[in-house]
Amino acid sequence: MGTSVTISAATDQDAEQILKLQYLCYQTEAALYDDYGIEPLTQTLDSLRAELGEGCVVVARLGEEVVGSVRGTVDAAGTGEIAKLIVHPRMQRHGLGGRLLDAIEARLAAERSAKRYRLRTGHRSEGNLRLYRGHGYAPVGTEQITRRLSMITLEKAALEEDVAAGALVAGA
Repeated sequence: MGTSVTISAATDQDAEQILKLQYLCYQTEAALYDDYGIEPLTQTLDSLRAELGEGCVVVARLGEEVVGSVRGTVDAAGTGEIAKLIVHPRMQRHGLGGRLLDAIEARLAAERSAKRYRLRTGHRSEGNLRLYRGHGYAPVGTEQITRRLSMITLEKAALEEDVAAGALVAGA
């Protein structure tokens, strides 16, 4: 029997694995839009380490290997911005992306009092759109970035029990 995937907060020691996984995972997005200069492919290790220190970053591990990750922040209005949800290609289509999405939402509500969540994806990224819609996100806007790329913004409200848990943590 194989090792099961665990989900936990990322540490600074995960930075290199996250960056390598991010580079691998965003190749398909870059090909889809014919743009290999997208930020996830040009991000530096120092920039990623800064995100680890400022935001909320969750990883999925298979043993010692980081096989998935997602990041989030919460603005002053209580909107959790979720970004860079990645899952190793060999681990995709087994529910891990959904588990990571659930984990970051719960952490943003509990630790940073998120009241709603927002994320963005490219208009051709059908797998991403399917995942997000399946988790309750609805499109709220589209922005034309380039001739080949439009970004779709999706949002959903935080579950009441997540908001209540966040209030309890904040009041503790």
